Amino acid sequence: MLPHILKIEELNEHIESQNSICKKYDSDIKPIDAQLFIGLATGLEFEPINGFRHPEHGTMNGWYIWSGEWSDSHDFFKPVHASCLVEMCPEILKYLSLDVGFRFQIDRKGYEDVWFDEKITRLE
Repeated sequence: MLPHILKIEELNEHIESQNSICKKYDSDIKPIDAQLFIGLATGLEFEPINGFRHPEHGTMNGWYIWSGEWSDSHDFFKPVHASCLVEMCPEILKYLSLDVGFRFQIDRKGYEDVWFDEKITRLE
């Protein structure tokens, strides 16, 4: 159990960069509940890396992240703890306090696009 706790503490180290991203893109700051799951579709080995935030629901904190091609398959996203991103793709962590309705697309060369999408603010 201790390694999981340490990973959550590592998430908290990114609060300053999360606040900076929220300010840059005019988003309310909405930190994730690290006990809930992120929907992760791939190992994030491809580019670009994409993410969007729905409202929290069930055991999901609302974030869905993937790289490479999108799929409409019902099992495209798998639930993982946010703490897994500390090791897999730490560059994503600074986006996780963006409010519901925000999307991002990044690559490892410095490309960054963040925008608000009203359509994803409601679960339908």
